[in-house]
Amino acid sequence: MARRPATEEARLSRRNALLDAAVSLWLNNPDGIASVAEVARAAKVGKGTIYLYFASKEDLLLAAHERHAEAFFTALYERAWEDKPMTHDDMMRLTHQYIVEVPAYLPLATLVGGLLHKSVTPEVAAAFEKRLAERLQLAGGMLCRHFPFSDDVAGARLLMQSYGLILGLWQLLGNQGCVRPGGELANLMQPDYFTELDAALRALWRGVLEPKEPSHA
Repeated sequence: MARRPATEEARLSRRNALLDAAVSLWLNNPDGIASVAEVARAAKVGKGTIYLYFASKEDLLLAAHERHAEAFFTALYERAWEDKPMTHDDMMRLTHQYIVEVPAYLPLATLVGGLLHKSVTPEVAAAFEKRLAERLQLAGGMLCRHFPFSDDVAGARLLMQSYGLILGLWQLLGNQGCVRPGGELANLMQPDYFTELDAALRALWRGVLEPKEPSHA
């Protein structure tokens, strides 16, 4: 009897189970990347099943990172569609809930950044970057409904700059509050990463969005 093909819902569920297994293994051992065989065992599937979805363990981790990013953008789109005006506080809430407070987001983003142009399948990396650019531009356009951006590109640029701050501060302060405890720089910084991040992001957004006083020669 021929085996019935999996439904799209079943394929998505299996794919998510593989991503969950890979992220869980990596969080338990952030100094190494689990093999395809290890992920298969954790997900209780055959090794060959993973290759139906991903060409390599690096492609698998990139997909896990993209799932994190997609959750943030989805939440941002939903909030931006509401008639109630968005504020800086809304952006901070979304940033904390869908990026900073997700245990694997920032450490995995750091790892993937090093893998993207080295170990990830080139076609997969190119497709990821294309989708990310499309999400950024869409988000930038939607934010124009609430903030005084000149166009969707300006909104997308501020989102990219914000992400650079989020990730850069997290790396500078020794990954405080995530996988490892803060390092020496974190110990010198008072208050903690989360408060520093709030201050830096609010300053960035104010600097871009608030009108500047004209200079007088």
